[in-house]
Amino acid sequence: MLGNKAELIEEVRARFAHVGTDPFTGERIFFENAGGALTLKSVVETSATYAAIPDNQGRDNPTSAHLVAVIAKAKADAACFLNARGGQVIVGESGTELLFRLARAACNAWRGKGGKVISSTMEHPASRSAAALGAEAAGLEHVVVLHDDASGTVGPEAYATAMTPDVRVATIVHASPVTGMGMDVAAIAAAIRAVSPECTIIVDGIQHAAHGHVDVAAAGVDGYVVSPYKMFSRHGFGLAWLSDRLAACPHDTLQGGGSWEMGTRDTGAYAAFSDVIDYFTWLGEALGETGDQRARIEAAARAIHAHEWDLTEAMLRGTGNQKGLTELPGVTVLGGADNPAREGLVSLVVEGQSAEELVSALRERGIRTHARKADHYSGNVLTPLGYDGCLRVSMCHYNTEGEVAAFLAAMAEITGA
Repeated sequence: MLGNKAELIEEVRARFAHVGTDPFTGERIFFENAGGALTLKSVVETSATYAAIPDNQGRDNPTSAHLVAVIAKAKADAACFLNARGGQVIVGESGTELLFRLARAACNAWRGKGGKVISSTMEHPASRSAAALGAEAAGLEHVVVLHDDASGTVGPEAYATAMTPDVRVATIVHASPVTGMGMDVAAIAAAIRAVSPECTIIVDGIQHAAHGHVDVAAAGVDGYVVSPYKMFSRHGFGLAWLSDRLAACPHDTLQGGGSWEMGTRDTGAYAAFSDVIDYFTWLGEALGETGDQRARIEAAARAIHAHEWDLTEAMLRGTGNQKGLTELPGVTVLGGADNPAREGLVSLVVEGQSAEELVSALRERGIRTHARKADHYSGNVLTPLGYDGCLRVSMCHYNTEGEVAAFLAAMAEITGA
């Protein structure tokens, strides 16, 4: 059920490619959305259309003018989705690449002046490494605050404890791709600014963006980065919003230029991102919202978050005659079963079975999941807990309670319940 409209979930699923079948193996349940969500059919069509157009932007012909208009619309759509006021939207190679560019520029603004950069152990290396390398290159000290192992989160109190007035740059992860927990970005940003009002704050929104509300104006941050392939678009580009203050920092650009985007942009990437925002807008309308584009996006975000919460609760507590994960022998859920920060993702370990074994056993039963290892991607979360790996089961709003029931039946078999 989505927004108390039982029939709407089928309309939603119909808009996505390969929602119930794999192009190579046939029927399967897709619970690997944190690794890359399903793609909108409209994105597939749009990508093909723009890949075939030979014209570039900035030429004296109608096709070129159309390309310019498409990019302008996509930037406006992205700004609306993010609730960005001022600043600019850019695309780059990937979300990770953009986090590095933003962090490097923010740190370079303080080269030779001293100060600190603050991050947390909750972060994906996309932002944590970007902050560390940016700080090193600019001669700044990198301070890393510890997250809470039990809840799989980091809060404003942890940042506040480590804050000093000379913190120049801060990075925050909006949601963890390992624990699946969301962070209170606005509260963390407020704690940072209470001590260092002019700190440049950059948010890694890559895991969060597909699952809920984004409001950079309310959060009071300077940069927000997403990976569109994790929010129903395609691979091959990342998207970021920069505040005017961050955009003014010294950055890689052509001599005599100043643009953050170097080279000719892929119009198809921009158009495909507009498809995503058009989808959110449609979903808000389908839920009964009659306000402007932002109001419809917010309605969609609320319904998505609520639906995914119901799915994770069913997975944890059980549904129908299926026992939940909390009732299965040997199962431990990362972050605990009673965690209000969870966003459509459950990571777990099963006593006596490796994460890789679990992924294979589920694959044999037609369910796609993923194993996270205690490596440079996830070791910051798993190693303190004493785990070599975990099974990540990640959902999106197009998943159903019936799919959760099938997963629980498979897990009951695997654990011998």
